[in-house]
Amino acid sequence: HVQLVESGGGSVQSGGSLRLSCAASGYSVSQGYMAWFRQPPGKEREGVAAIDTAGMPTYTYSVKDRFTISKDNVKNTLYLQMNSLEVEDTAMYYCAADTFTDPARVWSSQDSFAYWGQGTQVTVS
Repeated sequence: HVQLVESGGGSVQSGGSLRLSCAASGYSVSQGYMAWFRQPPGKEREGVAAIDTAGMPTYTYSVKDRFTISKDNVKNTLYLQMNSLEVEDTAMYYCAADTFTDPARVWSSQDSFAYWGQGTQVTVS
């Protein structure tokens, strides 16, 4: 049984920072792609960043150079360091995981991931 539990969300002022964590159980963070998605109020869920089994990250354009995705194979945890936060970053953030390793898979599509966390709210004012 795979379980992903996000934490680290909260309320910050514009320009501030937060670090989100996603603790995995029943799944190894080294076995497939993992990603962070977010869903702003009234909008569709969108891919924010993904990381492959080797630790290679990829980002959506709007967060590149501000967010950093990483993982700790020992702690079996995925992270998202978010700096220079903007009001537009306000959203529910979700951790996602799957067993695929093919870089041709569209990581930014929700359909690419079988496992999801419950989400953590980030509010930037």
